[in-house]
Amino acid sequence: MSESSEPSGEKFQNPVAGFGVTFKAMFKKRLTEQYPETQKVTAPRFHGRHQLNRHPDGLEKCVGCELCAWACPADAIYVEGADNTDEERYSPGERYGRVYQINYARCILCGLCIEACPTRALTMTNEFELANTTRESLIYTKDELLAGLEEGMVDSPHAIFPGMDEQDYYRGLVTESAPGTERQVAVSKGETDKEVDA
Repeated sequence: MSESSEPSGEKFQNPVAGFGVTFKAMFKKRLTEQYPETQKVTAPRFHGRHQLNRHPDGLEKCVGCELCAWACPADAIYVEGADNTDEERYSPGERYGRVYQINYARCILCGLCIEACPTRALTMTNEFELANTTRESLIYTKDELLAGLEEGMVDSPHAIFPGMDEQDYYRGLVTESAPGTERQVAVSKGETDKEVDA
């Protein structure tokens, strides 16, 4: 008898031990999730769809620095920065993100982009239903990513809070838009005075 051959008792026990795992699982209660009828509750710090945040007066927090795009290991983020002017101001600083796109066909939802963001402009929500039918629909633009307006906010572009500067915004001294703040004409988007008034 060679050294590699097994005793006949072990040859019989190996398959029985394997079936033992199967038989144990047969009598356990099955876990069936009724998705999408019953929505899944995610953990509070779940990494879902991204969101571009605003300051309490409605100006955008993104300064177009492109650090998120540099940090992305999947090269899923595309950012183009532009300069603010007094006539068309989107953020309190010198620059803002004119073009912002995230390609969810490539994004691995790792969260490295939000770690790289110096202004906390980019965060991740709990929204996880991102599937779609075309590749084009998986490229989210700035309009789709930008947080909605809350009470006390005026849509950008508009002037900064009177008497405040960029540092005051990041210190949390601006809590809402100044009384009488009006939305400026977004000339860079092709708007005219008539469109803003309407």
